[in-house]
Amino acid sequence: MSSFTRLTIDDIARLASVSRTTASLVLNGRAGAYRISESTSQRVLAVAAEHQFQPSQSARALRSRASHTLGLVVPQLTNFAHASLAEALEPLARAAGYQLMTVSSGDDPEQEAAGIGQLLARQVDGLIVVPCSADPAAYAGWAKRLPLVFADRRVGGSPTPFIVTAAAAATEALVADAIARGAHEILYIGGGASLSTSADRLAGYRAALDQAGIVPADDWISERDYLRASGQTRLADWVARHGRYPQAVFTGGITLLEGVLAFVNAHGGAGPDFLLTFDDHPLLDCLPQAVQSVAQDSHALAAESLAAVLALLAGQPAEPERWIDASVRRRQR
Repeated sequence: MSSFTRLTIDDIARLASVSRTTASLVLNGRAGAYRISESTSQRVLAVAAEHQFQPSQSARALRSRASHTLGLVVPQLTNFAHASLAEALEPLARAAGYQLMTVSSGDDPEQEAAGIGQLLARQVDGLIVVPCSADPAAYAGWAKRLPLVFADRRVGGSPTPFIVTAAAAATEALVADAIARGAHEILYIGGGASLSTSADRLAGYRAALDQAGIVPADDWISERDYLRASGQTRLADWVARHGRYPQAVFTGGITLLEGVLAFVNAHGGAGPDFLLTFDDHPLLDCLPQAVQSVAQDSHALAAESLAAVLALLAGQPAEPERWIDASVRRRQR
């Protein structure tokens, strides 16, 4: 049996010596409309504050048919880019009058569907999803039930509005900069090939090589997932075949870079001459080897995603697609 005491609106009313209706009106900000005296209002609020009481959001949602909550679905909260998106979005949503509820899909479609189902069961008013499936049908049903927008990734063939980073252009600039500084052998380690983020980053990599007249060897490009172990294994496989490090390595995400660095640290040697990665992290400033990176604008992604879902909530059309510029971080050692 739980030792915790769950207070109800009836308890607050009894402690404040008012009716349940009066307590409810005060706590829901409607005292003025019903001419409840200031002294009574202050007494109710003081009792509620003393007992850390908050009105039931579920009851409020039933009355107003709006919960003033939004759902965010991300593949991994340990992924710095997704964590940064959630961190940027939460205060923006609160300022707009909404509480953000975040769930993780683990980059698994079934887990994603279960998480969205739980958010809908809690009556969120709208959804912002970093999709893990490339199948538009996976989201069509949800989009009919409530406002839904995609952030960070898009789904081909889906009419759902999306807000994503202009990754191809940023990746092309990053790789082209390395080529200009002497890189001519660049191993590409990417995530899941079916994801739009992977396609955009690979397109930028290929564009930079094409512009420089470099034809990638058959074993330069590989895509699996965004797990750290995949970055480590991919570099290990290449070194085992060639007996040396590649001149340069581009990783499609910071977690893949972690795997590359783990291999280099475990096996010694100078490592690749050039390390390039999509996504940025403050720790990259502290490494002994310079890592050139693409820094996404998490605040702009969050702000535009929120604007899109709020537009849909207001019955207005959201911009169907929004591309957010990223910046290249150049470091020297």
